Amino acid sequence: MRSALLGLVVLVSFVSSVFAAAPKEIPVVYMTKSITPEGMVRAYQALNWKPSGRVAVKLSTGEPPASNYLRPQLIADVVRLAGGTIVECNTAYGGSRAESAMHYQVAKDHGFTAIAPFTILDEKGDASLPAAGVHLKENLVGKAFADFDSYLVLTHFKGHAMAGFGGAIKNISIGLASHTGKCLIHSAGKSRTNPWGGVQDHFLESMGEAGKSVSDALGQGARIAYINVMNRLSVDCDCDGHPDEPDMHDVGILSSSDPVALDQACVDLVYAQKDGEGASLVNRIESRHGLHTLENAEKIGLGRRKYRLVSLD
Repeated sequence: MRSALLGLVVLVSFVSSVFAAAPKEIPVVYMTKSITPEGMVRAYQALNWKPSGRVAVKLSTGEPPASNYLRPQLIADVVRLAGGTIVECNTAYGGSRAESAMHYQVAKDHGFTAIAPFTILDEKGDASLPAAGVHLKENLVGKAFADFDSYLVLTHFKGHAMAGFGGAIKNISIGLASHTGKCLIHSAGKSRTNPWGGVQDHFLESMGEAGKSVSDALGQGARIAYINVMNRLSVDCDCDGHPDEPDMHDVGILSSSDPVALDQACVDLVYAQKDGEGASLVNRIESRHGLHTLENAEKIGLGRRKYRLVSLD
């Protein structure tokens, strides 16, 4: 009996080690070069994502007067297909979207209220999500975050003055944070009132920590999906009302259930440009140490940098 039990223990140990060593499935990133409403639908449907309950569509409404936000005509079909309410949070740096009344007006002026219901998540304050990070122990999102069961994240991929690039990770971290939450992320947990002057790498790491808290809150990532649009690839974010002109051509639309893989694929496509195209965006990413966002996001389990790119064309 003793030898039989010992053999059972060895067998269980062997089976456990096999399962523990089994590699995770490499995430898929879908891509179409067609930056059209049809291309958006194709990228969305490729995910075979089935949202449950009330659906939020997170995007940037764009800072007036001339930012490169995703145009309503491009995204309207996908928003309707998902049955979503467009959601945003107010900014922490002033401008035309720092207060709810002004922000609603911008959403109307930019055409978003014409294609779907629109809600500012932090209009009535914030709510705390647990964050098991080095810098963040909580992530303050808009109070209405929990009013929605599933999130479709539509992101205009581009450069960013502070993060180097703005993609899906930024959209679910800074983008879903309340005013106070944005300050906490920018300061790496040091300040609830001042978003400026933090340590750069700590800020980048905090974005990943905040993003993971959002993903964890949505069924460990099961109730959130991502689409990045690579057009108007300026070095400047859509929070800039006067962005620099891009120095590279439009690339396409990418989608994935993994935000790290998705952003990594977009970065790789920027770096793959030839004859000097995209040099300013590469410089913006590297001068802000932007790749560290991806390195740390993978390290903390938000997603994987290795991916399989599947063409939809």
